[in-house]
Amino acid sequence: MTAPHAISVHDIHKRYGDRDVLRGVSFDVPRGQVFALLGPNGAGKTTLIRILTTLIRADSGTAHVLGHDLAREAPRVRELISVTGQYASVDEELTGMENLVMIGRLLGRTKSAASERAGELLAEFGLTDAASRRVGHYSGGMRRRLDLAAGLIDSPPVIFLDEPTTGMDTRSRGALWDVVTRLAGQGKTVFLTTQYLEEADVLADRVAVLDAGAIVASGTAADLKRQVGSESIELVLDDGTTVREVTDGDPERVREVLNRLHHRGRVVRTFSVQAPTLDDAFLALTGHTTTDRKVS
Repeated sequence: MTAPHAISVHDIHKRYGDRDVLRGVSFDVPRGQVFALLGPNGAGKTTLIRILTTLIRADSGTAHVLGHDLAREAPRVRELISVTGQYASVDEELTGMENLVMIGRLLGRTKSAASERAGELLAEFGLTDAASRRVGHYSGGMRRRLDLAAGLIDSPPVIFLDEPTTGMDTRSRGALWDVVTRLAGQGKTVFLTTQYLEEADVLADRVAVLDAGAIVASGTAADLKRQVGSESIELVLDDGTTVREVTDGDPERVREVLNRLHHRGRVVRTFSVQAPTLDDAFLALTGHTTTDRKVS
């Protein structure tokens, strides 16, 4: 029987010392979708990915990947997934081609088959021109793309990306977004953790917000945005201060905000009415931004 979900998580707990890192986390990821797990540093995102990729065990709860239980069928789960962490793991002394061929050989491919697959991936990730260059001379964005390519040698159906664009410039981030979009178009399931709300908004079919080890909201990005109202008003005051308040699209609410500022002697230089963003939703749900907490 085909598993109804690519990833299914139920009541996962993980504790380190006296700190509860994960507190009853539950969610499902449909097959062939991009799922984004949002949360600040220290929320538990990387710990959850390490559990789902069989690197560590949960203290309690259950999780399945394509119907296979992580606790009882870890070797089979590893055959179905690839993992790209926050830092590139390719060998800087080898060329891009040599890195991919080496991994292909380690996975049991013949030399010719490994070379053929490496060439396909270098082309798909826009790295053909750099195939014979040492990875130590690659840019950060190029290394991340090569790292992701390395995880796709065997074309697994489920791909985990743990904050894959951390530290990237805007251009490199956009290139990696294109790769994720292509993977989803090929029917892959992509599980993405990120602190970048725009990233989740652009890429994800579904989003879950993890805060202090617990899921506080889940749904589509549009679902989460609707939780904070339909519109907000943004005003720039004469001293350069920016004020933003939810209006729910009500003209009287806009008038009330303007009148209140007028009575306080504040002069409004400009104002605009805007639809809510995922940033607004995250702030409303958690009371802070994705960068408020320190890594722990």
